[in-house]
Amino acid sequence: MALFKRRTAGKPGEWYFCLKHQKVEEGPECPAKDRLGPYETREEAEHALETARERNEEWSHDPRWNDSAEPPEEDRG
Repeated sequence: MALFKRRTAGKPGEWYFCLKHQKVEEGPECPAKDRLGPYETREEAEHALETARERNEEWSHDPRWNDSAEPPEEDRG
């Protein structure tokens, strides 16, 4: 049995999108590992998956983060 109970982090007035329950929640309802956020508004949290998808797409085309490119010659070993 755990000596201390872990609490979820967050504050009322902050909005999150719960990946486990696929819903928007205010404040700390679910563990941090299961949610995206915090967001300033409910509307932002409602679009969390879309925002994440857009950011992933941007990062996949960012040359600074291109894992498929060969490393610079000085880094090859």
